[in-house]
Amino acid sequence: MKQTQTTIRKLSTKQHIKIIIAGGGTGGHIFPAIAIAHAVKQLRPDADILFVGAKGKMEMEKVPKEGYSIVGLDIAGFNRSSLLKNLMLPYKLIKSLFQAKRIINDFAPNAVVGVGGYASFPMLYVAQQKGIATLIQEQNSFAGKSNKILGKRATAICVAYDHMDAFFPQNKIYNIGNPVRQSIANSTVSKQEGIRFFGLNETKKIVFAFGGSLGAKSINETLMLQFKEIVAEGAQLIWQTGTSYFSLAKEAVRGFESQVKVFEFIREMDLAYAAADIIVSRSGASSIAELCIVAKPIVFVPYPFASEDHQTHNAMALVQRNAALMVKDSEIKNELLQKIKLLMQDEVMAGLMTQNLKQMAIKEADVSIAKKLIEIAS
Repeated sequence: MKQTQTTIRKLSTKQHIKIIIAGGGTGGHIFPAIAIAHAVKQLRPDADILFVGAKGKMEMEKVPKEGYSIVGLDIAGFNRSSLLKNLMLPYKLIKSLFQAKRIINDFAPNAVVGVGGYASFPMLYVAQQKGIATLIQEQNSFAGKSNKILGKRATAICVAYDHMDAFFPQNKIYNIGNPVRQSIANSTVSKQEGIRFFGLNETKKIVFAFGGSLGAKSINETLMLQFKEIVAEGAQLIWQTGTSYFSLAKEAVRGFESQVKVFEFIREMDLAYAAADIIVSRSGASSIAELCIVAKPIVFVPYPFASEDHQTHNAMALVQRNAALMVKDSEIKNELLQKIKLLMQDEVMAGLMTQNLKQMAIKEADVSIAKKLIEIAS
């Protein structure tokens, strides 16, 4: 903890606007948080920004690479697959609240923003107890329990969907959209550049399948069984597996390397999006925000164990506007290939999806959120 306090005190010596950004866990929370931080620094170069994440989670590695300081809380979420692992949750929550109090006392922020993830609740809860301005960045169309509790005392709540007054006080809601990485929002990469980068054939359709920064079990398992059928339909595949399925997938596609490109993690997402004709993805809020800008036909496979089933709600918001197709996780092995074939064959449907996605795209949500954050911090 001494190193943590040294980091915080070093930052807090400057007499400038000071902001804590709390949350993480997955790329879907981390990348928007970093986008907000960059936007704040563009608007207020004098701002001191401290990230607070959960120890052992990917934000502890990703955030420092972007040039920001981060400290970690001893906090974890509810484990739906192993109830025994939840026995320590009350202890960890109480410990994290004490840690949050110490961080806030040392750093003395003008405002705290929560972007979702385990660290958001303790940091915003303590900030609200101390009368510090708080901003909730609610990414999803269905708010989780933590944000609903915090929303009652939040200074501002930035959302990306209509009708969020079902969860939050109407007078605190700002429908701004979800932040998107600048490499995606401002991409000028052509389809030909993307195809060349991945070494694929320009004359064949390309399916890009990914399950977020951590991978997706059901998508990976289904593609392991069906990638040959996708190739037989005359398509090619860019496949981001995540860490746990990478070796298995690489082994499975031996002999098909010219048509199926397997990656553990793709940093050049702008090139992958540009190359794709059809995209298969989970329906986390961050992915949806990017995919609206990319505007390629999508098949969503919502993660079934997301809190409040928010990924299904997110996907349905697009399905109802004819901007995407959806396959339930439990039905993926029977339906995914059919949906891919449909989008390959029905150019009218694919074109309509592209048009509707473009209408939903918001490119500068990070700047709008940063302006609101600076406003409440001043």
